[in-house]
Amino acid sequence: MGSMVFCRGCGKEIHESAKACPQCGATQGVQSQGTKSRVTAALLAFFLGAFGAHKFYLGKIGQGFLYLIFCWTFIPSIIAFIEFIIYLCDSDESFAKKYG
Repeated sequence: MGSMVFCRGCGKEIHESAKACPQCGATQGVQSQGTKSRVTAALLAFFLGAFGAHKFYLGKIGQGFLYLIFCWTFIPSIIAFIEFIIYLCDSDESFAKKYG
């Protein structure tokens, strides 16, 4: 039959696959939507960002190769540092939507 969970807004019991509560209309959070870790991507961007390690980790292979090709110019290092800050400031939910 499926398992039931409680609404985050009103506490009414709803089906676990419901995206919104039929009672109050509150959207329900999706738990563990993606398998990619925001913190892991941020650490890879900080330590190995010049070589595009964080792009390979996030599944953006083409961008990863661009980072590898231009790593001698230090431009990927600067961009990776900016992405490191963005990853840390981003919420887990929006990160999962982008890269999950």
